[in-house]
Amino acid sequence: MKIIVCLKQVPDTEQVKINPETNTLMREGVDNIMNPYDEEALETALILKDTCGATVTVISMGPDQAKDMLKQALALGADDAVLLSDRAVAGSDTLATSVALTGLVKSLGAYDLILCGRLAVDGSTAQVGPELAEHLGIPQVTGALKVTFADGKFVIERENDSTSQVVEVAGPALVTMTRAEKELRFASIKGKMKARKAQIPVKSAADLGIDPATVGLGASPTQVLKIFTPAVPHIESQIIHEEDPDKAVAELMGKLTSTNVLKH
Repeated sequence: MKIIVCLKQVPDTEQVKINPETNTLMREGVDNIMNPYDEEALETALILKDTCGATVTVISMGPDQAKDMLKQALALGADDAVLLSDRAVAGSDTLATSVALTGLVKSLGAYDLILCGRLAVDGSTAQVGPELAEHLGIPQVTGALKVTFADGKFVIERENDSTSQVVEVAGPALVTMTRAEKELRFASIKGKMKARKAQIPVKSAADLGIDPATVGLGASPTQVLKIFTPAVPHIESQIIHEEDPDKAVAELMGKLTSTNVLKH
């Protein structure tokens, strides 16, 4: 069984900065973390590796600094990692990103399962995984809580509004993981040594046969026209310090009626 896990490096939410000219996130020089939903996808893949003997390949699209995140995944138990890094894909929206990732996935050969986070915390669109599945022409299951393998099929427990449901799907398939109770495991000393020595292959759009006209900011139909911080409304409040409950209620009712919130 071969599993591909799509990882995204996202800015620390306390350090988000926007380019005022392009209205896109500024990623250079900002502390980054692995997208929390992708952590769930990675841990799910590693559990399947432990139980089914799968091989796990992690991929990402982003600047060179994304190698650190991929090495983190290798330290945790992933077998291989590949990074797509090219100015041609910079500024891609969800559609252009899914096109680029399709080229990267196809370059890896046959696979049984692709795992993605349900959404990225820097965009919260939940679109890339489903779009990737559509480009690849494979079935998809979204919002998964748990993935196991039995009788030649993937068994997936997923969120369904106020309840949950269990579905089965044969590979190759794509599953997006929502955040559940699992926490990403700790890296072993052996894993850290492996990751430290690892050389992450870096691919360009040309290496993958991706038409530059289909990726990047120019090929992105989503255009951000304006970014602003909503004004915080000013709310006047008063605190009633009366300790006697009856007097406090009487004082409250008096204030509410005097301001016409309540009428006699």
